[in-house]
Amino acid sequence: MTDVPTIDVHARAADDLHRVVLDFLPPDLLDLSDIEAARSRIAGLGEGAPVPELPAGVGIEVVSVPGHDGDPDVELRIYRPAGLVAPAPALFWIHGGGMVLGSAEMDEAGCARRAEAYGCVVVSVEYRLAPEYPYPAPMHDCYAGLSWLGANAADLGVDPARIAVGGASAGGGLAAGLALMARDAGGPDICFQFLVYPMLDHRNVTPSSHAIHDPRVWNRAANIAGWAAYLGDLVGGDVPAPASPAVATDLAGLPPAYINVGDLDLFVDEDIAYAQALRHAGVACELHVYPGAFHASNNFAADSPLSQRWTADEDDAVRRALGG
Repeated sequence: MTDVPTIDVHARAADDLHRVVLDFLPPDLLDLSDIEAARSRIAGLGEGAPVPELPAGVGIEVVSVPGHDGDPDVELRIYRPAGLVAPAPALFWIHGGGMVLGSAEMDEAGCARRAEAYGCVVVSVEYRLAPEYPYPAPMHDCYAGLSWLGANAADLGVDPARIAVGGASAGGGLAAGLALMARDAGGPDICFQFLVYPMLDHRNVTPSSHAIHDPRVWNRAANIAGWAAYLGDLVGGDVPAPASPAVATDLAGLPPAYINVGDLDLFVDEDIAYAQALRHAGVACELHVYPGAFHASNNFAADSPLSQRWTADEDDAVRRALGG
């Protein structure tokens, strides 16, 4: 592809707070040429940072459940607000990190907030990371966790007809793939897909996938490295739809979806295309594209008016989807 402009994320960020955040981030934060070094660099960034205060009354339980088809056990973190009336809805949450970074624990504050805000049980999965564990290991871990949630809904006080899947970035891509896998396997039933700037297309051919090169944010080189690590021996071959949902040719019968993304995000084109493909397949999909937002800027610049609107829009959509 030629004549694709490189986007200066700093110059086009939404407001001064977004630019201040970019200036704070290390210049090589998301250089994935050495994944282990990137993991250490990101862990170091969080050292000494204030620990987010969790909502009072949200209980947290960590459980280990059987893996998929003989795989190792999978750790789940369960968030339950006090006084929740059963049967309650549930959100199965998958963390981001480009398939190679992150952990369920890093999303603890967000999961606890969502449990309280949505009046639901949130179950967050600790899936294995690439390149040590390429596809299908991460997807199988997510499916094992979702299957356990569905099978134990009554004991958890969860309404099995109101289980949503969601995630951000790589987690959003895994959630979309999980919806495909669950549909094709005949369950567990999913009522809603909550896809936050999802990582959906391994081909890296859209204009926006060529436009972001700033190593402080998720960028083209990082995306190529993340996909290569995740796909492993599948690189250059036939990639199944659960691994890269954008290649799916049959989206019929999937649950309704909500997709949001910033217009300075490398994923914006593939996310818009997936939303359109869902709608063409008869699947309801609500799409939000936020001007001046870069990848994950709603987390980095959470106090900005744009990020507050982003969160309010999400909360409204998920509450509507999970309503009894």
